[in-house]
Amino acid sequence: MRVVERCEESLHRQLMTKHHYLGYLPKIGQTLWYVATYEDQWIALLTFSAAAWKCAVRDQWIGWDFHHQYDYDRLTLIANNSRFLILPNWHYRNLGSKILSLCQKRLCTDWQKHFGHRLLLLETFVDPQRFVGTVYAAANWIYLGLTRGYRRTRQGYSNAALSPKKVFVKPLQHHARTVLCAPVLPCPYRQGVVKMKLNAQQMLSLPDFFADIPDPRRAQGRRHSLACVLAIVCGATLCGMRGYKAMADWAQSLSPKARQRFRCRRVNANYIVPSEFVIRDVMIRVHPADLDQALQRYNQAFAQQDSTLAIDGKTMCNALDQNDHQTHVMSVVGHHTKTCYTQKKSALCPPSPTPPS
Repeated sequence: MRVVERCEESLHRQLMTKHHYLGYLPKIGQTLWYVATYEDQWIALLTFSAAAWKCAVRDQWIGWDFHHQYDYDRLTLIANNSRFLILPNWHYRNLGSKILSLCQKRLCTDWQKHFGHRLLLLETFVDPQRFVGTVYAAANWIYLGLTRGYRRTRQGYSNAALSPKKVFVKPLQHHARTVLCAPVLPCPYRQGVVKMKLNAQQMLSLPDFFADIPDPRRAQGRRHSLACVLAIVCGATLCGMRGYKAMADWAQSLSPKARQRFRCRRVNANYIVPSEFVIRDVMIRVHPADLDQALQRYNQAFAQQDSTLAIDGKTMCNALDQNDHQTHVMSVVGHHTKTCYTQKKSALCPPSPTPPS
């Protein structure tokens, strides 16, 4: 069992396209192609790629809620066995489970080498109209149940449930579930920063919190409502974006349904998001006090969704009171929503001068 070399990728694509009912899967993002050989002959092909964004039975088995899977990019700790093909004339007893066993022994090392982080869990989806999943059961994969049958589309998800799939998972470490559902992810497995993922209700309600803020811009040439721009800025910040360019890129990545929920301007059946210039212009002009009050109302509505809190303090070096004492600010922040629940200011007395010896 080994990773397919670059010079062999063309042959891998041809065999997958010819013999697998789903065809080959392009190498997009974190994807590895494997080949199993016997006496220099190719006998099986496998593809491991990024995990599914949503899978109710998997998330329930892990113990995730809506926010858990997005903190520190926990989803990257799961890989999907998206293709498994035993080539014609090589269908021997116990061969499939043997190949899976050999592959999972080296997958963690290969994933760390290629993508720079570890794996904790494998998943796969089996079409019950074609297969039973005997190979995965024989390799000690755990059957969790059926998906709901909805398929991702450019507009979000299909309106009707199509063909539900069987869901199998394989922990790569004995404590995989404990780590994945921990309130705070251990350091060796952290990727990125703490962030959250907005649900449909939050997207729909965000513009309402900014609807009463006066728009400081001229009416002439105004293309995006102030509530829409501020809602997108707030959503991007909650999802870990920092800086105007990152916020604009996040807005561009929104699906049509998400843009509609943020009440973006509609032009020729398309929803247009504000540009980096518009975001910067609004954030410079909007009154900070009005924005702070709107964010406080948002905190009151959604603050109860945090299961863990972080307490941190900072000394404001240039903030002195009338007695020349430095100001120290202590804050309580939610891990998931990054909501600041409360702050406490106190004055620190300057250190006493050291008496001369």
